[in-house]
This record gives sequence, structure tokens and C-alpha cells, in this order.
Amino acid sequence: MFSKVKSCAVHGVDGRMIDVEADVNDGLPVFTMVGYLSSSVRESSERVRTALKNSGFHLPPKRITINLSPADMRKDGSGYDLAIATAVLLSLGVTAELPMEQTLVLGELSLDGSIKAIPGVLPMVICAREEGMTSCIVPKENVQEAALVQGISVIGVSSLKETMEYIQGIKEYDNTNVRKPAVDTSEYLYDIDFSDLVGQESIKRGMEIAAAGFHNVLLAAGKSMLAKRLPTILPQMSFEESLEVTKIYSVGGMLPPEGGLIHRRPFRAPHHTISEYALIGGGRVPTPGEVSFAHYGVLFLDELPEFSKPVLEVLRQPLEERRIRISRVQASYEFPADFMFVAAMNPCPCGNYPDYRRCSCTEQQIRRYQSKVSGPLLDRIDIRMEVKGVKQEALFSKQKTESSKTIRARVEQARQMQKDRFTGTGLLFNSQLDGKNLEEYIKLSAEGKRLVLQLFEEQELSVRGVHRVLKLARTIADLAGSEEIENAHLQEAAFYRNQDVFAKEVLYGN
Repeated sequence: MFSKVKSCAVHGVDGRMIDVEADVNDGLPVFTMVGYLSSSVRESSERVRTALKNSGFHLPPKRITINLSPADMRKDGSGYDLAIATAVLLSLGVTAELPMEQTLVLGELSLDGSIKAIPGVLPMVICAREEGMTSCIVPKENVQEAALVQGISVIGVSSLKETMEYIQGIKEYDNTNVRKPAVDTSEYLYDIDFSDLVGQESIKRGMEIAAAGFHNVLLAAGKSMLAKRLPTILPQMSFEESLEVTKIYSVGGMLPPEGGLIHRRPFRAPHHTISEYALIGGGRVPTPGEVSFAHYGVLFLDELPEFSKPVLEVLRQPLEERRIRISRVQASYEFPADFMFVAAMNPCPCGNYPDYRRCSCTEQQIRRYQSKVSGPLLDRIDIRMEVKGVKQEALFSKQKTESSKTIRARVEQARQMQKDRFTGTGLLFNSQLDGKNLEEYIKLSAEGKRLVLQLFEEQELSVRGVHRVLKLARTIADLAGSEEIENAHLQEAAFYRNQDVFAKEVLYGN
């Protein structure tokens, strides 16, 4: 007897439908599985056979054949166990009250018949809804995650026996147990705040501009305290952004136990010993890396030259394209990587240059240290700022500094201007503008064009550098509530870009 059950696979961060077909016929008693399977899927036959026995179901001595279709797509993971067991039982004559052609079945089986949680449930349920399915059966631990998807009923199960009771209609599922995740009202309740920092007003202004336009930042002479406070002034994520970030964390198995929607923009700060594969993603079956986990958030690399040069160089492509493409023999995978890159570095290995009273580094040591950060990578960073020490009198100053809430209000106002401007274009921030649409959204007066040409000559900017100055000026104008880009906006943008001065004076001291 033949039966078919719907399951799903994760390809990148999207779901792909899988048909689990089972056929039980006379012949030598054997459990055969086909369909371009990994070893973890092939092992499913033993898990399913033992789980069926321990759940009280009798397997007759017949030939059982399982096919996972399409056959040209590699299947990996243990999430097909429950669908395979269900297909076998249906082939043995178990009557199904649920419309199985419209029901997605996901879950890993233990030998005792209990069901374990699996990663990637959210994109798989989204895929099922897009395919017109009306219900999904998922492990009970994944219920809150699956409940994020509207328009499809969710059934959470804890055992194989319980699953069959729902399928046969013996047991009705109580939907009141599926609590729809509420909006996180503590979105901006952080333990840290910009008001904690004294002085450094020009640096704070630079971070505000970066947050408003989602621009990349490099802080010379360190200052990780500023970077860690950056998420407190970032604009709130839209529902679509939150859903996409949650999908990535679901695929990576990094959702919190409650499985709700991620509302805060991610802040990822990997150690400098990270490998290039951990940074951009990879593996035999590629999974997301840190650049994807930082999607719509911040990727912070402290002590930038301490990272290996190959690790830094792999950042060039995602910084430009905002996506990661990983190719394998069997398939190509794509992961989103639209993140705000924030880096901090010292001018020399000891961090004291150019103070010769404390710095003992030789010129060769300094150049070797700085050469780890290539020119093309620096060219992809919009804002470069030197963080100078705070003066002694500022340490005990009673003057109040702006809080994150005050700065964030201006950032969100600028973000709203960008949202209105880019409606229907797929763009979200000024930093996403490129050569194709730069001229459309950035209009300069004749005087403004002359100023840009002057900057181009005096600071020896590349074409990419000029484009980044223009994007910064557009963000500064948005913060001022102006649709017109004025000369003052261009001059401030040039100050924060300041590539020539930064590279020669701050880094190399020439």
C-alpha cells in the first residue's frame, strides 16, 4: 500500500517542500530509504523502526520502501523522522482524518517515540503556507516559533502516539495552548546608555549619523564602549525585518526557548580567532555565519588588525552585495548579510602611537600591524573617526549628556524620511544606494557639485569614496529634516569620511 506525507527541508534560509512516500508490500522484510540522502537521514530507518515498536505499533515482516522526493535535492538532518513514521503507518492502513496532502509534518524521533525539537521550523512553516497548506504538525518545543506564521493552524506534539491520535481524529487539538507571541514592549530596555559616556561629542554625532543611515564605521584607537551602545539608538525593526532575522536564527538553531519573534536588532561581536567559515557561513551543508546573524543589525570587530587577513578579506563581498553565496557540488546556497559593520583598531600594536613617551613600536611593526587591513576594505567603510582620550575635567563634569532615547528619536525621524523616499524600491537605508540610483535620490546644486569636485581632488577620493560622501550627506540632511542637501551637509560628510587624513595621520602618522 502506498502513502504520501508532506515534509520540508531548509535550503539557505528558505524552505523547500519534500514529499515523503512510503510503500509497504510483500517481500523480504527490509526497510529501504532512497532519495539522495545524507547519513543522518539514512539512520532515520533505525530510529523510526524502534520508535514505532516502543510506541505500541506493530511492523509486519514486509518490504518497506521510503522515497524522499525530489530525488535530485540532497536531504540532510533528522527532521524527517516523524513524517517517515507517519507515512509508514498510513501505508499499513491507519485511517487519517486530517487532510494529509495539506498537512506539513516535522520532527525528530527518539527511540522511545518522543519527539524532539528541530532547527529551521519557521522558514519551513512559511514555505508550507505559501504552498497552500492549512495545518502543520511540529514538535511541542517549536510551537511558539511556528505560531509566528499567520494563516496556518499549528499542532504541537510530544510523541508519535499523540501525533497519530490527532491524525486519526481521536484527539482534538486545543489551539488555546498555542500562545501567539506578543510584541516585545521592552524593546529598548538596555542596561547601557549613551548618557553613560562623557565628552566625545563629535564621535557621538558620528555614531548618530551611522545609525540613521546604517553606515559602516571604523573607530581608530578603540572605543568598544561606543560600539556596544550603538544598538540603543538604532531604529526599531519592522515586522518584515524581524521575521527575516528570526528565520536566520531559526535555521541556525539559535532562537530563545520561548521561540518568539526577534525584535531587537542583532549585535554580534565575534572574537578575533574566528575562522572565515564561521564568519561568513559554510560547512558541508552550509549554515549561516556571523555576517548573517548580524543581518539588519551590527557586526562589531574589535581590534580589527588582530583578525587574520583572509578573514577580513572575505568581508569585502558581503559589504558590497549584502548577501553571501556559498557554492557546493550539489547546490548553491544564499544567505542574507545586510549588516552595519563597526570596527575598532589601534594605531599600533601597543595602542599608544604617536605618544613616543609610551609607544615603543618600530615603524616596521606599525606598518606590518596596519597592513592587515587592506585598502579595498577601508574603502567600504563610510565613517572613520579617531577616538581621542577624555580630558580630566570632563570626568567629573556635572553637565548632562544626551540619552539614547533622545538620540534615537532623531534617528527614527531620519529613518522615516528614508522609508517614505524608498517606498516600493526594496531599499531601506541610505547606505544601500549605489551607482544605479544615487543620481535619482541625491540632487546637488551647482555649488554643491563644485564642492564635491574639490573634495575629490583635495582628498584624492576614489569614485566609491565620493559615492559614500554623498550617501553620508543624504543621511545628515535627513537628520536635519531637509530634503535638500546643503553645503554644510556635504562638509560634515567629508569630515566624517576624511579618508586621506585618516589613513595618513591617524594610522600611519605621516
